Amino acid sequence: MSDINNSTILIVDDTPANLDILVSALGDKYQIIAATDGMAAIELAEEVIPDLILLDIMMPEMDGFEVCGHLKKNPLTSEIPIIFLTALDQLENKTKAFEIGAVDYITKPFQIAEVKARVKTQITLRLAQQALKNQNILLEEKVQERTKDLLESQRDLELTQKITINCMANLAESKDPETGEHIKRTRNYIKALALYLKDHPKYKDQLDDQIIENLYLTAPLHDIGKVGIPDSILLKPGKLTVEEFEEMKKHTLYGRNALRVARETLGRNSFLRFAEEITYSHHEKWDGSGYPEGLKGEQIPLSGRLMALADVYDALISKRVYKPAFPHEQAYQIIVEGKGRHFDPDIVEAFIELHEEFRHIASQFADSQEE
Repeated sequence: MSDINNSTILIVDDTPANLDILVSALGDKYQIIAATDGMAAIELAEEVIPDLILLDIMMPEMDGFEVCGHLKKNPLTSEIPIIFLTALDQLENKTKAFEIGAVDYITKPFQIAEVKARVKTQITLRLAQQALKNQNILLEEKVQERTKDLLESQRDLELTQKITINCMANLAESKDPETGEHIKRTRNYIKALALYLKDHPKYKDQLDDQIIENLYLTAPLHDIGKVGIPDSILLKPGKLTVEEFEEMKKHTLYGRNALRVARETLGRNSFLRFAEEITYSHHEKWDGSGYPEGLKGEQIPLSGRLMALADVYDALISKRVYKPAFPHEQAYQIIVEGKGRHFDPDIVEAFIELHEEFRHIASQFADSQEE
């Protein structure tokens, strides 16, 4: 807090004798400036911004009430405390003074000791208020600085997540080069479906903007478990044997187990929870005939039900060593026929409404050999 002796007081009185008495009483402790009329007082107050004003009421041209009203309307001077020092001792004058913003009211003839005490009280309060205001400004600056740091940390974290996901997804894709732009298409399919279902009353508590963003970010990891499948099976050009298919199905478990270890290491992390759900459940089927756990209906996480449709649609329209690329119309028919058996009926209905958007996404991220 500033030194009280450096405080400035503006004394306003049209009687020179009163000014002399107050300057003599207060000048040894405070910086004093003076004015003998209302307009001069306003100009000085706006120029100097004193810490306190001692203001007479009965002055020619502009009385003390008018001066106070003017100062309180100006943001530059509105917070300066004003003590009226006047011969008017009627209650209505005192009441008016406090109503227009005065902090104290001293009647003439005054006692010097009383004036000094009241001035000291108001100066001390003024300095304390200024110190608090400055502290709040510093605190706000620190809060803004800390918020900026947190936002930068959040952006760094999000960037790290995206880079990690892309690296992991590309690792899986490198073992199965025929998937091409598969991960870009499926993440956009799943986002389109989720955005559509977000407005459905049934899913309003299960899908919000952050969840949809997490689905979009983690969708590329759905086949991360394929890094654990032998190349002889993963890249086999012909039909898999029963034994080979059983081994292939384990990619859902390999992916889930790897992501579960990561989630347990990092603790509470909804981002990795979605990745784990999608990875192990996207081959489950609505009627319970899927794998790895034979989950049925809404036992299957919503993220897995969304990816199931997105993954199958993309597999249908994509060329593989064991099949040609199906046209959109044929893939559409197969998806619709799988309603209630392979796929969640609600998600199929969403697909029906969005199938042209699926066609557009497939075209936008087409594999190079298909362009």
